[in-house]
Amino acid sequence: MTIVAASTELSDKLVKAAIDAGVVIMEVYNAASGIETDTKGDDSPVTVADQKAETLILAALKEAAPGVDVLAEEAVAAGIIPDVGEQFFLVDPLDGTKEFIKKGTDFTVNIALILNGRPIMGVVYAPARDHLWVAESTTSAWQADVAPGGEVPPVSERKPMKIRKLPDAGVTAVASKSHRTPETDEFLAKFNVAELVSMGSSLKFCMVAAGEADCYPRLGRTMEWDTAAAHAVVSAAGGRVLTLEGKDLTYGKKDRGYDNPYFVVYGDLESPAA
Repeated sequence: MTIVAASTELSDKLVKAAIDAGVVIMEVYNAASGIETDTKGDDSPVTVADQKAETLILAALKEAAPGVDVLAEEAVAAGIIPDVGEQFFLVDPLDGTKEFIKKGTDFTVNIALILNGRPIMGVVYAPARDHLWVAESTTSAWQADVAPGGEVPPVSERKPMKIRKLPDAGVTAVASKSHRTPETDEFLAKFNVAELVSMGSSLKFCMVAAGEADCYPRLGRTMEWDTAAAHAVVSAAGGRVLTLEGKDLTYGKKDRGYDNPYFVVYGDLESPAA
C-alpha cells in the first residue's frame, strides 16, 4: 500500500481539485434548464453535479497521490468500495445536495486524507459562497476567498484559523437545517446557549473552526465522507470532534458500513462526557 506524506504541495493539489469541482457544480446550479435530480438507494437525492464533480476529483487524486485508495460517496453508492487500509481519501463531491437543489448556498465540496483512522488533511469548498477552508496539516488551518475555477490562494491571502475562547455571554451553537432532532435540543439544554444558528452541510464545522461558533451537535446519521474534511479543519484549528461518550470520532469503520455514531464538534467547550 502507498503511504503519502502530508505536505503543502499535496494540500494545494487537493485545494485545486476542490476549486475545479466547483466549476462543474456551479454550471449545473446556474443551468437555465434547471437541476435534474435522481434518488439513490438510501432515498437521498443525487444530481449530475455530484457525479461530474466526483469524476473530476477522483482523476485529480489519482494524479496527486497514485496508489492511495479513495472512498467516494457516489462510487460507494454504485457499489465501488475499496478495502481501505491505514491511509485513504474520503470524498463527498457535493455535501448539501438538498440545499443545492433548492438553489441555496449551503453546499460544499469535501476532500480528506485519513491516516490510522484520523483526518490529517482536509479541504472544504463552498463554491456558491466563493470560500475555502483548509487543514494543510493536523496543526495548520486557514481560510480564503476564491471563486470556482480560480487559482490556489497564495500564502498572503490565507487567513489562519483558530477556535475562539468561549464568550462570557454564552455558547453559539450550530444546528442542521435539514436534520434537526429533539435529541439535539436535549443536548443543547446542558449549556448556556446564547445563540442558535441554522446552517447546512459541513459549513457547521467550519463555523466552529473559524471562531464563529462554539459547538455543533449532530445527533443523527452521517457518513464518513460527510464529516472527514471538515473534521480535519476543526482539529487543525484547535477544536475536537467527539462521540457522545467523549471519544474521538474515527474513520475507516468498515464494520459500521462507514457511517458515524452521533458526535459533537467542540470549540473551547468541555464535553459533558469528559
